[in-house]
Amino acid sequence: MSRACCSLPLLVVVLLSLSACGQPPWNNPYPESQSGENILYGAFTERPKHLDPVRSYSSNEYAFIAQVYEPPLQYHFLKRPYELVPLTAVALPEVRYLDANGSPLPKDADPSQIAISEYLIEITPGIRYQPHPAFAKDEAGAYRYHQLDAKTVGRINTLDDLPETGTRELIAEDYVYQIKRLATPWLHSPIAGLMGDHILGFKELTERIEAAAPAPVEGERLFFDLRQVAFEGAEVVDRYRYRIRLEGRYPQFAYWLAMPFFAPMPWEAEALYGQLGMKQNNLTLDWYPVGTGPFMLSENNPNLRMVLTRNPNFHGEQYPADGMPEDQAAGLLADAGKPLPFLDAAIYSLEQESIPYWNKFLQGFYDSSGISSDAFDQAVQFDAAGEAGLTDDMREKGIELVTAVQTSIWYMGFNMLDPLLGGDSERSRLLRQALSIAVDFGEYVSIFANGRGVEGQGPIPPGIFGHREGEAGINPYVFDWRDGRAVRKPLQEAKALLAEAGYPNGRDPETGRPLTLYYEAMDAGPDGKARLNWMRKQFAKLGIELVVRATDYNRFQEKMREGTGQVFMWGWNADYPDPENFFFLLYGPNQKVEGGENAANYQNAEFDTLFEQMKNMDDGPERQAVIDRMTEILRHDAPWSFGFFPQSFSLHHQWLKNVSPNLMANNTLKYRRLEPSIREQLRERWNPPVLWPIGALVVILVVGAIPALVVARRRERSRAR
Repeated sequence: MSRACCSLPLLVVVLLSLSACGQPPWNNPYPESQSGENILYGAFTERPKHLDPVRSYSSNEYAFIAQVYEPPLQYHFLKRPYELVPLTAVALPEVRYLDANGSPLPKDADPSQIAISEYLIEITPGIRYQPHPAFAKDEAGAYRYHQLDAKTVGRINTLDDLPETGTRELIAEDYVYQIKRLATPWLHSPIAGLMGDHILGFKELTERIEAAAPAPVEGERLFFDLRQVAFEGAEVVDRYRYRIRLEGRYPQFAYWLAMPFFAPMPWEAEALYGQLGMKQNNLTLDWYPVGTGPFMLSENNPNLRMVLTRNPNFHGEQYPADGMPEDQAAGLLADAGKPLPFLDAAIYSLEQESIPYWNKFLQGFYDSSGISSDAFDQAVQFDAAGEAGLTDDMREKGIELVTAVQTSIWYMGFNMLDPLLGGDSERSRLLRQALSIAVDFGEYVSIFANGRGVEGQGPIPPGIFGHREGEAGINPYVFDWRDGRAVRKPLQEAKALLAEAGYPNGRDPETGRPLTLYYEAMDAGPDGKARLNWMRKQFAKLGIELVVRATDYNRFQEKMREGTGQVFMWGWNADYPDPENFFFLLYGPNQKVEGGENAANYQNAEFDTLFEQMKNMDDGPERQAVIDRMTEILRHDAPWSFGFFPQSFSLHHQWLKNVSPNLMANNTLKYRRLEPSIREQLRERWNPPVLWPIGALVVILVVGAIPALVVARRRERSRAR
C-alpha cells in the first residue's frame, strides 16, 4: 500500500482524538493542571509602580497590596452609607479629648477647646504574618538573612532564592513603626504633608530621622531601625495596644486607619531589604510586600503576570452576616458567617489592549471585566426609562451587570481670581450661572461616557453623608424638577442671565464682538479633539467664543498652581467617605495658588466658617443642615458647574459570587467565591474546537493523493501483465 493511503486513516484517528469529549478548550491560556481549581482569573492593564504601603496611592496598586496588608480598620463590605468596622483591631478606636493643660474633656466638648485627640487602638492577639524570609532564623535563633555578604546578595534574583521562611505575631509596635515610616523623608510618602498637619510632632520626627540616619551608601539607603526614634505622636502602650495623638479634633482620621498607609510594617522586612545591593535586584517592599492579610503576592512579574495565593497563616475572618435590605434577595448573604477567604489564588495577566481582554472575558478565561467604549454597545443597552441593562447576547451567557455611582466628581471650574469670570460681583456670578446651564453634562455623559454618569447637583456624590436625592437635592439655578426627575433649564434662561450680566447674545458690550473665554485643557492628544469641539459648541450656544489652550497634564497643573486659567475641567476621587473630603476643594485657605487643592481659588467667608464648623461635627441632622447651607452657597456663587459623578459598569460571569460594588474598600478579594465546575462546563461550550481546517486538510490530502493512487494502480496492473 502507498504512503498516501496510509496517511488517510492516521488523519482520521488524529481528528477523532482531538475532538474527544471532556478535553479543555484548545485555546485555554492556562495550564491544564489548573483545570477546575479554585483560582480567580483577572487582568491588569498597567503595571503597579509601588507596592510599599508608605508610598502606594493608586487604585491599580491597591488591587494587590490591600489583599496583603491589614490596617486596623476596614469598611463593611455591604452596608451603605459606608461604615467602618474593625479588621485587626478588637474594636473601633477609643478617642479621648484633652485641653491645652492635658486635662480630659467630654465627648461633646467645643472643638475650639480640644488641644489633643488621643486614639487608643487595641489589636487582636494571635495574628501572624505570612511566611517570609525576613522572619527566618537559624538554629541559634539569629535572623538567617539579615547579615548577607555582598557576594550572596549578588546571587539573589528573586525572593525565592532565600528558601527559608518564618513568621511571628503581629504586635502594636508594627503599626507605630509604619507611622514613623510615613515621616521618613527618603520614602516620600504622598500623605506626609497632610499627616504633618494633624499627627502631633510629625514634622519634628521627620527632621530627627533625617539627622539621625546614616548617609546613603553607593546611592542606597541602608536599614535604619526606626524603633530607636521616640515619637510622641504614636507610641506603644503594650504588646497589643498603641496610641496616636492628633493636634486638635480631626474626626476624619478614623477613615485613614482603613487605608494601607496605616497597615503594620515589621522592622524585620526593612532589615532584610535594607542591605546593600538588594535594591539593585528589586528586592524591596515596592516589589515584595509582607503582610498578615488573606493573600500574599507569590509572583510579581508585572510584564506578564501577578499572582496572589492564600496566606497559610491567615488569622481568619467571617463573611458578614448583615447588609442592606436588598442584599438577601441578591444572594449577597448566602455565605453569611462562612470563613474567608473563599479563593485559593488569584492570577492576573497583563492586558494592555482592550480587545484581547474583552474577547478572553467572553470566552470565559477572565471571571470579570470592565466595559470599554468599543465594547459598550455589545454589552449594554438602555430601556425607555434610561435604565441600563444587558444585551440579549450577554444574558444568554449568564453574564451579570453591576453598576455603581462612584465616590468621585468631574466638574467644570471657573477661576475666581480671573477679572472677568471671578470675584463676587453680580455680573460675574450671573455669567457663571449662565454657563452652568448651557454646558449640558447630561449630553456629555451620553456621548463620551456611554451614559455612565449622573449629573451633579452639588459637590457631594451619592453614598456620602450629606448627599440628598430627589427634588430636595436638585440645583435650582440649573435644573427644574419635572415629572419626578431633574431637567436642565432651557437655553433661553441661560441667555437671559447672560443679558442680565451685560452680555446680550454673548457679546462684549465694549467691543461689540463675541465674548471670548479661555479653556485650559489636558486633552492635548487626538482622542481629546472630539471633547474639545463639543465644549466649544456648548459655549457657542450662548454666542461665546471659546479658545482652547490644550497642554499636557504637567503644564495644565502648572497653570492651575499659578492661577492663570479661566475655565477648566478637573476631577476628584474621594480619599474617604466624608463630605469634608469634597468641600475642602472649595475652602478659601486651601486655594491652589497657595498650594492647596481649591483649583477654583474660591473664597466665601460664610462658606469657610461653616466648613470649619462642619468638618468637626458628627453625622446627624445638625451636620446635614450645615451641609445643606454650604451646598446652597456654592450653587448660588457657582465657582463650579458640578459636572457629573462617574458611574462604574462591570461584568462578571455567573460562576463568580459575592460581587458587590464597594467604592471605598480595596480588600474585597477575600469575599469573592467561585463555582469552578460551572466555569469549566461553560468554557468548553463557548470554545468548541474549530475542526474545519483539519477537515479541509484531509480533503486536500485525499484529493492530492488521487493521482498518486491512480499511478500506483497502473503500475500494479502493468507488473501483473
